[in-house]
Amino acid sequence: MNAGDMLVAAPGRWDEACFAVPALRALIASGLRTGILCPSAQREFWETVAGLCVIDFPAQAKAKAVTAQIAGSWQASLAWESGMVAEAFKIAAIPRRLGADERKLKKLLTHPLGFSAGPLEHRVRFYLAAVEELGVDTAHADFFAPAVLGAEPLAGAVLLCPDSDFGASHEWPIERWEEIAGKTVQQGRRVVVAELPSGRGLGKVLAGQLGDAAELLPIPSLDRALPLLAVHRLLVAADGSLPHLAAHAGATCVTLFGPNDPVWKRPLGRRHSGVSRHVECAPCLLAKCPLDRRCQNELETDRVWRVVQEKLATMG
Repeated sequence: MNAGDMLVAAPGRWDEACFAVPALRALIASGLRTGILCPSAQREFWETVAGLCVIDFPAQAKAKAVTAQIAGSWQASLAWESGMVAEAFKIAAIPRRLGADERKLKKLLTHPLGFSAGPLEHRVRFYLAAVEELGVDTAHADFFAPAVLGAEPLAGAVLLCPDSDFGASHEWPIERWEEIAGKTVQQGRRVVVAELPSGRGLGKVLAGQLGDAAELLPIPSLDRALPLLAVHRLLVAADGSLPHLAAHAGATCVTLFGPNDPVWKRPLGRRHSGVSRHVECAPCLLAKCPLDRRCQNELETDRVWRVVQEKLATMG
């Protein structure tokens, strides 16, 4: 492998990976020969970033095994958090090891960075601030653009995903999903329901309730979701990994937020909308509600449908 300038540790979560994309594009645009070290399940995702060298490792890999893939090949590394990959960077003796100035990570670095993001800023700022501290310009709209996958959109199709891999607290009541699906069908739209391998199986339940009025789209795993998402122009989904991947694939997303904060964690891009019901205990950020799931139960169908209608009007 030819030597590279900057090897970056891939965030493990899918939403965080999506938030890191603009920062990676900025590094590449600056002229740095940039690579990403990621789990094998993320390889297809990172290969959608033009100009990025993708190095993957199998699940359950140990730091010493990963070190053999990168030793002597990179001038600098960038880690967002402590863990196996940051340890591999140190074992590989990468000369300049950069990263967040965080207690556990700091001991693995040669150059802790002082970047930070404010509490009310979108999570993307965490990643952008790091590369900005290196003198890299991030103020380009192209860095935030969806990936170009070349998929032909399904005419008039609307993808619904009531399941969330973030936990049951992030899932809206199924009867309200059925109302949204019914209204969408009445407008002459083609309704497709995503079935995720995680969650409570709400997608399968919803498709069963709709019968011939909808199609079921099984998504075997999130690492194989991009081609399936790219053919849908509009996704209405529970807050989870899927809206972020769909946004990266080029879909417009309406995301139903509950315990999460849409200001902090909405999908990247101005074309997307987050819908939420403000309650006194939100955002709690919990996967399991200790109370009565009021943030979900008090989110009215009419509020969600108004936003969906706005997006449908732009689809033509």
